[in-house]
Amino acid sequence: MTAAHPNQVEVRLRELAQLFNSMDPSPFIDRDLDAAAEEFIVSWARELPHKGELELVVHLATAPPPERAAGTEEAVRHYFASRAEIKHREFRVLLRRGRTSLIIGLLFLVACFILSELARKVIPGGWDQFVEIGLQIVGWVAMWRPLEIFLYDWWPIRSDQRLLERLARMKVSLRLSTA
Repeated sequence: MTAAHPNQVEVRLRELAQLFNSMDPSPFIDRDLDAAAEEFIVSWARELPHKGELELVVHLATAPPPERAAGTEEAVRHYFASRAEIKHREFRVLLRRGRTSLIIGLLFLVACFILSELARKVIPGGWDQFVEIGLQIVGWVAMWRPLEIFLYDWWPIRSDQRLLERLARMKVSLRLSTA
């Protein structure tokens, strides 16, 4: 189904309760979305253009209670805002881990180079070069994880966070289906 609006996500449900996790005992505003509904909304939103604000249109077969209908937009926004905050914390933890790994990796690399210099002077013929190169390789391998974090691991987390922040701002409208 194609959206009528270029940044519109459409969901068809029998009743509004299907949008939310029925096992969650929280008040309506704090209730989690149903996992399948969240997956559907997020995956559809990923495919939409990155410009402009998003809109969620929930087509319902039965009319929801007025108090639930009135609080739906706030509940959906609250849910995605809390998910965005979780991603933000995950990003900060990853960068902290990256900084710690970088410091440890650099110290280990320096130690390996110092040991390789000592090995070159202490170990006799032929083997000195073997140990020297081996220690240098081990030192550079220790830098793998910090570099991986700073070069690649942060992109998907930031991308998810931005998407969740967009979803936290989206307009939510409920429409009764006639069919």
